Amino acid sequence: MGTVSLRFLIFMLVGVLSIVRGALGIRFVIDREECLSHNVEYEGDTVHVSFVVIKADAPWHYGDDGVDLVIKGPSGEQIHDFRDKTSDKYEFMAQKKGLHRFCFTNKSPYHETVDFDVHVGHFSYYDQHAKDEHFNPLLEQISKLEEALYNIQFEQHWLEAQTDRQAIVNEGMSRRAIHKAMIESAALVGASVLQVYLLQRLFERKLGSSRV
Repeated sequence: MGTVSLRFLIFMLVGVLSIVRGALGIRFVIDREECLSHNVEYEGDTVHVSFVVIKADAPWHYGDDGVDLVIKGPSGEQIHDFRDKTSDKYEFMAQKKGLHRFCFTNKSPYHETVDFDVHVGHFSYYDQHAKDEHFNPLLEQISKLEEALYNIQFEQHWLEAQTDRQAIVNEGMSRRAIHKAMIESAALVGASVLQVYLLQRLFERKLGSSRV
């Protein structure tokens, strides 16, 4: 019983560590085109991808300009593409092991900041003991734990990026509203000053006429 518990703990550690291995999170600024690569070591691995356009480097622009993303396999074959997306998530099973490319294209005139996350899900210990029926229930539980932990990590990263984007948009809109209010106030003050000046001139003319 003690040996089984020890093995179970070892499996747990291997499962948790496998989540960290193969993960990539990066935030970068794109001008026109940017390609990133990630190595998939085993055929059949599940690849999880997410991206969020955090902001555009333009002081008065807060639109929903998205980017294009094309995912290509080791042989250059296209796996999936996104068009004009500000954020999205996708997962696929790698048909071949090797270097996979993720190419972003920015069609807007502004530099854009993109948060990109890719994770390759693979349980290496399962390959060595898949034929051992005594370990199958434990391995199944480990796989479920691994998937649950990764989903939490993946969703947390996704939500953090979405929160950053929304905060920047809200800040920009607030700044624009303040500037608009200041301009309107300045225009109102200018109109009031002009009105006082015109009334003063009109009063002076009438006063001059009455004296004559």
